[in-house]
Amino acid sequence: MAIRRALISVSDKTGIVEFSRELANQGVQIISTGGTFSLLQKEGVPVIGISDVTGFPEILDGRVKTLHPAVHSGLLAVRDDEEHQKAMKELGLDYIDLVIVNLYPFKETIAKPNVSYEDAIENIDIGGPTMLRSAAKNHAFVTVVVDAGDYGPILEEVKAQGDTTLETRKRLAAKVFRHTAAYDSLISNYLSKQMGEPLPETYTVTYEKVQDLRYGENPHQKAAFYSKPLAASGNVTTAEQLHGKELSYNNISDANAALAILKEFDEPAVVAVKHMNPCGVGIGTTIHEAYEKAYAADPTSIFGGIVAANRMLGADTAELLGGIFLEIIIAPDFTPEALDILTKKKNIRLLKLGEHSAAGERKPEWLVTSVDGGMLVQESDVHSLAEADLQFVTDRKPTAEELKQLLFGWKVVKHVKSNAILLAKDDMTVGVGAGQMNRVGAARIAIEQAGGKAAGAALASDAFFPMGDTVELAAKAGITAIIQPGGSIKDEESIAAANANNIAMVFTGVRHFKH
Repeated sequence: MAIRRALISVSDKTGIVEFSRELANQGVQIISTGGTFSLLQKEGVPVIGISDVTGFPEILDGRVKTLHPAVHSGLLAVRDDEEHQKAMKELGLDYIDLVIVNLYPFKETIAKPNVSYEDAIENIDIGGPTMLRSAAKNHAFVTVVVDAGDYGPILEEVKAQGDTTLETRKRLAAKVFRHTAAYDSLISNYLSKQMGEPLPETYTVTYEKVQDLRYGENPHQKAAFYSKPLAASGNVTTAEQLHGKELSYNNISDANAALAILKEFDEPAVVAVKHMNPCGVGIGTTIHEAYEKAYAADPTSIFGGIVAANRMLGADTAELLGGIFLEIIIAPDFTPEALDILTKKKNIRLLKLGEHSAAGERKPEWLVTSVDGGMLVQESDVHSLAEADLQFVTDRKPTAEELKQLLFGWKVVKHVKSNAILLAKDDMTVGVGAGQMNRVGAARIAIEQAGGKAAGAALASDAFFPMGDTVELAAKAGITAIIQPGGSIKDEESIAAANANNIAMVFTGVRHFKH
């Protein structure tokens, strides 16, 4: 076997002229279509048009040109099947040994702001995926290429032996089916969204590899990092790494958790995260003040953690950050002076986040979680609580300052693993009880961490109190205000306990379980 004829039809013409010229130099006949034909002809590459093969003109604005038996028989014929050989000879058809196709830019089209539905539909490729699938199915005999990165290795094999190896053809075929599956996934998801069907009878997702990772949560687990094809800015997938070691699996998970909390705030805010839970969150009039509060919230746990800020980091804050060991620092940007300070630490990872939507403008996204044998899909929790949503259920109403701390605590506690209790005071977290099997246990941890700062603090709970014991514990610690969803059959017991201890308690009517 040898590659004698190649069909080339590409939207992305990167490297195609040089590749085609080298094929022609090896004696390969080039067949091409539309714009690719015009380009190769202009560049002096010997080429024949697809109509010369099919005997039929390209019609309907190029929608129909390769959907023809002369093309697909050449791709699908089994070369060592006598009946196939006989049919090809009787019909005067010839084989196509190499296919180089990439598809209409559907992803790039729907990424455009305010793209019209009609424009999106027009950029759905039909002939391209059909040729790719035909060639990939018959990879025992046909080489199929969808990625310009494969041009070089293919040329090396063709120059060395006149054809590609079966192993290469199998690898390229698998790549093609991944490519067409991802392409179809983008189309189906776009159309489902247009029709208001976010949870259809079959759920298909596609992601693009960002990088291989050294390992997963632990060294014995394989892992890689993937991004949504149209991921919005302001996320860890789109952040630019300016300095430091390669990100690890746990780094990425923690960074994502930090950014989820950060997006709750429009005012200057800093979030410190350790093992997917916040260990310190602070807000202030400046990002420097916010960091000082986040650090003071838990100076022990922040060590070896991740710090994310929603304002540019300057030299004054960088000096403080550089004084402790951190895995990652994330910010919309860094001043040159801040970079000079932080890049002196060889291994620290610095991520430039770019801009993200204001807290009130966030839209829910569909989150996919794997389970053994399946997956769960749900909307992301972007619920925003306003003062008008609160139910004031105790005799004493919270003061203006207490209310401010309650709302601050509520923004953060939704991101703490359930059962979650969080204490807030002076625009910072002072105690976090995360992931406990009972709410009283979570409260004990938060109160113990806060120490003397618990007195006068506000307590936020991600779910209702099943009885009054958490309120009693809070009262002993000197906590003066509580925010919780309410909705327990024993709400009156908690309300009575709050009234007996002069605690102001408000209900939100919304819970924030996070498993």
